[in-house]
Amino acid sequence: MIKKLKDDEVINPTSPEATQDESEKARKENLMDKVLNSSANPPSVDDVIEGTVIGIEKSKVYIDIPPFGTGIIFGREYINARDIIKKINIGDSVAGKVVSVSNKDGYIEISLKEARQALIWSEAEDAIRDKKIFELPVIEANKGGLILVWQGISGFLPASQLKTEHYPRVADGDKDRILEELRKLVGQKISVAIIGASPKEGKLIFSEKNPEQKNKDHIIGKYALGDELTGEVTGMVDFGVFVKLEEGLEGLVHISEIDWALVENPKLLFHIGEKVKVKIIEIKEGKISLSIKALKENPWHDAEKKYKKDDVVDGVVIKFNKHGALASIEEGIAGLVHISEFGSDEKLHSTLELGKSYKFKITLFDAKEQKMTLSFIDPSKKAEEVK
Repeated sequence: MIKKLKDDEVINPTSPEATQDESEKARKENLMDKVLNSSANPPSVDDVIEGTVIGIEKSKVYIDIPPFGTGIIFGREYINARDIIKKINIGDSVAGKVVSVSNKDGYIEISLKEARQALIWSEAEDAIRDKKIFELPVIEANKGGLILVWQGISGFLPASQLKTEHYPRVADGDKDRILEELRKLVGQKISVAIIGASPKEGKLIFSEKNPEQKNKDHIIGKYALGDELTGEVTGMVDFGVFVKLEEGLEGLVHISEIDWALVENPKLLFHIGEKVKVKIIEIKEGKISLSIKALKENPWHDAEKKYKKDDVVDGVVIKFNKHGALASIEEGIAGLVHISEFGSDEKLHSTLELGKSYKFKITLFDAKEQKMTLSFIDPSKKAEEVK
């Protein structure tokens, strides 16, 4: 039973009642300390905090941020976020980024737009971790790759991160032709993953390759130099033929490795889906180089027994290039007739005609290096002059 004191009564500090009240007061103070100590730390600049909208004025928004006080969005931050502010009402919960912990009026200054950006970058990091795939349209192309936009942020998809079917297959890395091929993808939607995010630089890096593509090194590890395989033609370009060895692995047969004879246009020799036998001649930096001609008999082996320097042979002109003319003396064996013999390109073309046969003298024959040079024998000259 608690004793009620009269108005004029005073508690003796040493009495049991006083001791009990002090003990209760100490207990409450101790409890309050624990509550304060266990509460969240006060917000700092750049922290993203959440609160409830308690007031909207013409150029200000007030947000309740218990237990730290009231946040305010005004001035430049209000202007930057006006599109977002149009959609919020009193009582809505919003997230904001702290730009000042206490202005002259004691408010915590908040940026809604910066908070939105911070949340987006956080989402980007989650997407990288979770290997999330997004369907995004290609906005623009440049010589290095493609530009995509995700959550209002422009990102870059390097050409090296494109899937095989979208990779610009251009000979000699001609940048203008690469750009021409990449521009064909503008407007298309492609499936990509975010593989890099830099909030400070405002940059995203995308990849079209599936996460499984990272196992490509493991797949390549199953193959070795000299392996003879059957693959499927997946594409023909000016500089060669692409052949799929298995799902996720493709190799290139360079135009020089298609046949021992001169090949001008690979597109005339193959069709998509055709099965071809190939030999692995190089594995380097995650790429496999293939050869078709390596599975055929090398004509230079027999030619070594038949021809030598200073022999006079019949040759058919099969091609002109900047160095002169190529003349074939038999299937797969051709030599260069240098332009210097004629003095000019015009004289060369007026003397030799594509597809016609002429007499030539072998001036160099190296079967091991598969090299031969020829000298045109002008029929108008006397036999003594030719010797």
